[in-house]
Amino acid sequence: MEAQRSSAGNATSAERRPLAKSKTPSRILWVILSVILFFAIVGISVVVIFSFTHRTTKPVLQIVRLTFQNHQGAQTNQSAFVDKSKNTVTYHVTSPSNHTTVVLFDSKNGYVCYKPADQNACYLRKMDDWDLENVQISFNLSEHRVNQLLLQNNQTKYYREFLGILPGRQANAASLGEAIQTLCEQTSIYWVRKGDGPGKKRLIYLCIDICFPSNVCLSVCFYYLPD
Repeated sequence: MEAQRSSAGNATSAERRPLAKSKTPSRILWVILSVILFFAIVGISVVVIFSFTHRTTKPVLQIVRLTFQNHQGAQTNQSAFVDKSKNTVTYHVTSPSNHTTVVLFDSKNGYVCYKPADQNACYLRKMDDWDLENVQISFNLSEHRVNQLLLQNNQTKYYREFLGILPGRQANAASLGEAIQTLCEQTSIYWVRKGDGPGKKRLIYLCIDICFPSNVCLSVCFYYLPD
């Protein structure tokens, strides 16, 4: 009788052992599924946050187009590329003959750089308070999403500015910042300074007409200073 009970007990325990073993794979499966679900939720959250941030972030570069008449009465088109991330405003001035001159205002490093059309040279000077004021006006326009301006001739103020080119005074591009290095890559950079004009003995080398959102237009004229 005891032998039968013992054998019956052994049979019962033998039947229960496979049940214990069968629970182990199911637990592992649940752990794996939980890990996969966790990473799936994290991945979806990252994608949603990145997508939302990308949509709501304002573009760092905006173009403001200006149409005006130069001091000779010819209509000129001009584009101002405003990059607040680099604190720069870059003007592309296209003449009636379809030649484009670039004028860069770099308020981060405190320079104004001129690159005349069809010339393998750049001209550099330090910014003054008036330059900083015009840069700030361009930044304000970009914040208000102003894309185009038509300057009224009867309200525009015209001025002439003379810049003397310092002979033999080339600037070191490596110390001027990324914006000027990119604009004047493989180009000689010469220092200039404001002056009263070339006088009778010297000729004006070239002039650049540029207008600003403040309704002020400048005819920037360059001439060579004596050695």
